[in-house]
Amino acid sequence: MAKEGPNWEGLLKWSLSHSDGTNSSRNLSEEDRRWFMEAMQAQSVDVIRRMKEITLVMQAPEHVLESQGITPQDIEDMLDELQEHVESIDMANDLYSIGGMVPLLGYLKNSHANIRAKAAEVVSTVVQNNPKSQQLVMEANGLEPLLSNFITDPDVLVRTKALGAISCKHPGHNKPGITAFRLANGYAALRDALGSESVRFQRKALNLIGYLLQENRADCGIVTDLGFPRIFMHLASNEDVEVREAALSGLLELARDKPDNNSSEENDKLKEILQERIKDISEMSAEDLGAAREERHLVDSLWVTCFNEPSSLREKGLLVLPGEDAPPPDIASQYFQPPLRAWAENRNPDEKSSGKKKEAPLLLGPGPSG
Repeated sequence: MAKEGPNWEGLLKWSLSHSDGTNSSRNLSEEDRRWFMEAMQAQSVDVIRRMKEITLVMQAPEHVLESQGITPQDIEDMLDELQEHVESIDMANDLYSIGGMVPLLGYLKNSHANIRAKAAEVVSTVVQNNPKSQQLVMEANGLEPLLSNFITDPDVLVRTKALGAISCKHPGHNKPGITAFRLANGYAALRDALGSESVRFQRKALNLIGYLLQENRADCGIVTDLGFPRIFMHLASNEDVEVREAALSGLLELARDKPDNNSSEENDKLKEILQERIKDISEMSAEDLGAAREERHLVDSLWVTCFNEPSSLREKGLLVLPGEDAPPPDIASQYFQPPLRAWAENRNPDEKSSGKKKEAPLLLGPGPSG
């Protein structure tokens, strides 16, 4: 579907002609200032007009579009264009006011997998770091089709994109969303995602699990009962570095919650895996060692937490490389973790709202990555 964009070339030439490369700004004539403001205002109006046109198409029944020769690829192209427009927070918020949010969410149930996936990707863009639009999506019952697509859709790309939208973040907490996630068997779906052949799907699932464990300590028991520790240990040797690090981080969260919860057999298996990671780290080049900083610290922290002694990475001089800052001592997890965790979970909600808030999502967890 053809689309008309702004005259960026003209605006670029105009801006370059009013800058000599040395001064940060220069005085503009009233005529130039008026021309520029009119150009920018016209572009804003054009975007809103175009978004309204896209909304009308999204509101049309699927069979009507097909009867007029509109193909699924045309719809995907249209959603690509809409995604570009809603990258602006103002335009993302305007999508609801012009009636475009509900039909966009309706596309999550489209009969074509690529359209379902693309619609979820647009939703991700709409809500990313945008509390107002996140709230509007929740009020429009947008979490339900996203959860359904993540949990039951037969297409792995659709499931991945839906999980990405669920995981978008902003400052604040969303207990109703997390409760809905639990009730929808979200943790079982995350466990299934970890067995996927899609590395990207695994990454997104691991990132969300990590967030949920940090924010809801009681969920550590749910995760343990569902067999996540065994899966984490398996993924801790994955070829993908992001998967490895996220799996090690998940194991660390569980170990900090209940340091003595593992059986002797599980501890032996974990020690074997960590020793293998230490061996691989020891054989890395200097460049790879630098890139593996997070993994090095995770391996050492796990060893300290589970076995009450430093890992051999310290003896080998591989925990902190020359030029790196040493990590702060992990006093909280070693000595005061349970009381601090209990205090954090039971303190007055009014106290939680004061001061700087930790970044957390309105929908569920950390934003899309990978």
